[in-house]
Amino acid sequence: MRTILIVEDNDKNLKLARDILRAKGYATLEAVNGLDGVKLALEHKPDLVLMDIQLPDINGIEAFERIRAAAGSTRIPVVAFTASVTTGDRSRIGDAGFDGFLGKPINLKEFVETVKRLAGEPDA
Repeated sequence: MRTILIVEDNDKNLKLARDILRAKGYATLEAVNGLDGVKLALEHKPDLVLMDIQLPDINGIEAFERIRAAAGSTRIPVVAFTASVTTGDRSRIGDAGFDGFLGKPINLKEFVETVKRLAGEPDA
């Protein structure tokens, strides 16, 4: 079973993403801040990380960079999962090297297609 790590500090967004992913057959791990997200990513090597950018400790870009810098985790796809959708925000996210971008509120079709493309089928 494919595992998706959701790093999200907003309870409603976290629950919605978790519910969608589980309904589609994915297992989930969850973190509510960047440091815990990095820790879980390095410990569990999920098939995909959905990373909020605005987090209470370190921001999602710094968390992403820490995951990428660690041995054995450089190939984990990380998608920016954020309400920060200004041109400047998207540019910073793109420059950081994220594997994809998902805006909030969630567009269900785009969300599921992006997860499937980057993590693979849930039963694969």
